[in-house]
Amino acid sequence: MAADRQGPDALAARLADERVDHRFKGLPPDADGLTVGELAGQRRNLFTGDFTTPVLTLSAEALEHNLALLEAYSERHGLAFAPHGKTTMAPQLFARQLAYGAWGITVAVPHQVRVCRAFGVRRVFLANELVDAPALRWIAKQLAGDPDFRFVCYVDSVRGVELMDRALAGSARPVDVPVDVVVELAAGEGARTGVRTDADAAEVAEAVSRAASLRLVGVAGYEAQVPGATPETVRAWLRRLTGLAVELDRAGRFADTDEIVVSAGGSEWFDAVADVFADLPPLSAPVLKLLRSGAYVSHDHGHYERLTPFNRVPEEGALEPAFLLWAQVVSRPTPEEAFLNAGKRDVSYDLALPEARLVRSGRDGATRAAAGLTVTALSDQHAWVRTEPGGTALEVGDWVALGLAHPCTVFEKWPLIPVVDTDGTAVDYIRTFF
Repeated sequence: MAADRQGPDALAARLADERVDHRFKGLPPDADGLTVGELAGQRRNLFTGDFTTPVLTLSAEALEHNLALLEAYSERHGLAFAPHGKTTMAPQLFARQLAYGAWGITVAVPHQVRVCRAFGVRRVFLANELVDAPALRWIAKQLAGDPDFRFVCYVDSVRGVELMDRALAGSARPVDVPVDVVVELAAGEGARTGVRTDADAAEVAEAVSRAASLRLVGVAGYEAQVPGATPETVRAWLRRLTGLAVELDRAGRFADTDEIVVSAGGSEWFDAVADVFADLPPLSAPVLKLLRSGAYVSHDHGHYERLTPFNRVPEEGALEPAFLLWAQVVSRPTPEEAFLNAGKRDVSYDLALPEARLVRSGRDGATRAAAGLTVTALSDQHAWVRTEPGGTALEVGDWVALGLAHPCTVFEKWPLIPVVDTDGTAVDYIRTFF
């Protein structure tokens, strides 16, 4: 069955009809039974509207700023944009990204393709080789049932190409709409997936030419996997990627497509992608220069805040961290330590521990910057905080706002996330599907 013909905005809007209940942590207990839309309409304040801690929030202002910034950046550099949806798995954010000019949405696994299709996304780039036969047959039905659906995925092995062709040849539809694929080039030895050599790439491209159900439309890769990545080594690898596109084009491997895809770009090196892709020579068909950064939408405190390309090109703008996780001081056993009621179940910790950013007094509601407070460890439901002499005073009952690193492992922990204005008013709620 093809996806609903309504657009992503209309389909995502249906999430406002979902009922609030025990599935959604941090929300006011007395909101149970309300629809999400009704709760948003109440415009409750995060601090006075009976929200419970821990509670994750997204800044409405930062979200809007980040969406607009990457749209402008992509347009300025002649790039199409397919933000990586695995970061958020939030159809409302997909719809907003598409409204801000995104070409489509990138995903990593079949379930994520299904979420995109359920919410009307008509262009999906799967950044993996797909050898799951049931998923391929489902995608074949989607392509057959919706002429507006565009799907592209990686290939990086002859065996993978053969498995894909076998699964699609056995599907219920005739193979009159081939599945578009791009050869994935690995970012060097020790990188993740992808062909390691140009000879391997040529062999995979030859295998695709023999597969009746597949069509080779380009090349792609992920530059952040370059070992010991520096501006020089990343650009060298990107030039290798564009060089591969040129070589395969000269060999006639893109003869069956009217648009050649050249894709790269995580959230750390999109400046290098823009620079190198700008030098790509003309090919036999128009080139879709496709950027796939995903973490930009929320940005973060710590990891991408340190590595974002906008640090290297500040004249292009700056992203704003949108996440704050509010937790409460539940124990102050000694003058040197405090414990918050948020832990590994609530925050990211794979790249960096949370950072204390703000403290809101449980006595008078005054909010001040956090100073001398360091999260030193996480338990399942506790954050261990070291308190330095002369730092921000803490007592049981205070709320502490934590800045978080790595959006991909933040969104996944929260099925419904309040979007708040600068005064703490919850104006919307973002539903995630992990």
